[in-house]
Amino acid sequence: MHAKIDRRFSDPSAKPTPWETTERTLRDAELYWITTVRADGRPHVTPLVGVLHAGALHFCTGLREQKYRNLQAQSALALTTGANTWAAGLDVVVEGVATRLDDNAELQAVADAYVDKYGEVWRFTVGDGVFDDNEGGPAAVFRVDAGKVIAFAKAPHGQTTYAP
Repeated sequence: MHAKIDRRFSDPSAKPTPWETTERTLRDAELYWITTVRADGRPHVTPLVGVLHAGALHFCTGLREQKYRNLQAQSALALTTGANTWAAGLDVVVEGVATRLDDNAELQAVADAYVDKYGEVWRFTVGDGVFDDNEGGPAAVFRVDAGKVIAFAKAPHGQTTYAP
């Protein structure tokens, strides 16, 4: 990923955040916030868990959930995570498109990544093109194809944009 610091929103002493630092933040985050768009144009924002697998963020959502309905109509989204502090840490925004996965071998690899990251509490059984958690019903799995990633460093403040 090519990194470019935006001097308009950065301290003069700030340097671009290395991609490896941003990628580690995305990989290690316990919680992400997803923003999708409802059919009437209103935003829908909700927290979720997810995994960085094979170079892309992945998440799942039940087939009856609002974010799933939103993604059926409009695949554009934003995923955010970070420190939620002013003077320390790193916040990251991933803007992209959600692509639904339905290949069972690929789904199993993502399911294994959830267990590796979160432990048994997030073990999914792969059904026919879905995760089947046996409680809330089947869940669709999505890969986020990033179009733009922005890292907001805080000590010193610096805004770095990455392009593929």
